[in-house]
Amino acid sequence: MTNAQKGFTLVEIAIVLVIIGLLLGGILKGQEMITQAKTKNVISDFSGISAAYHGYQDRYRAIPGDDAGAAARWAVAPAAVSGNGNGAVAGAYNADCSTAPGESCQWWDHLRRAGFIAGSGAGQPLNTAGGVLGVQNGDTAGGAALSGLTGLLLCSANLPDKIAIAVDTQMDNGLSVSGTVRAALQTASNPAVDTTTAVAATYAETGSNLYTLCRQM
Repeated sequence: MTNAQKGFTLVEIAIVLVIIGLLLGGILKGQEMITQAKTKNVISDFSGISAAYHGYQDRYRAIPGDDAGAAARWAVAPAAVSGNGNGAVAGAYNADCSTAPGESCQWWDHLRRAGFIAGSGAGQPLNTAGGVLGVQNGDTAGGAALSGLTGLLLCSANLPDKIAIAVDTQMDNGLSVSGTVRAALQTASNPAVDTTTAVAATYAETGSNLYTLCRQM
């Protein structure tokens, strides 16, 4: 006697395919929601820190980090470290604040002591992608960084391409080479931003590109 071989019916196969499609759609939708949430966090960083900076200026008539009166104002140990009061924030956005806490590091300590941002100490926070979020002058090393950004910059590093593009589009003009937000394509984590840093000619969404965004404050 020949045993009949049973297999899946077309209806059963269709049901399985529908379930797989729903699962994949849910995963992709979840990933998109995560990207959107991270984008909002980065935008919130730029907007919130800019507001804190202007609030500090209004209250103390000084620039955080550069504030020459900080040590006298917050003298209780551990006392604050004053800047030189020359109207510029010295140091790089990615400075090692554990070994050389200069003005770009003290910027954060001054804002925290004043209550404008959360936390304590002279050290940069990290953005939602784990990159350094820091400040520096745009005219570092005697020339303009990122194709003409001058004055005080807020830079956020290690941003995946989708997030970088969305942030620039929502905050500025969506172009890496112009506007108040500009981008450098990274080849290393938390890279320096100086006169040798080339602005990205355009954004390339490959899924693996990382960008440093700097915004003129």
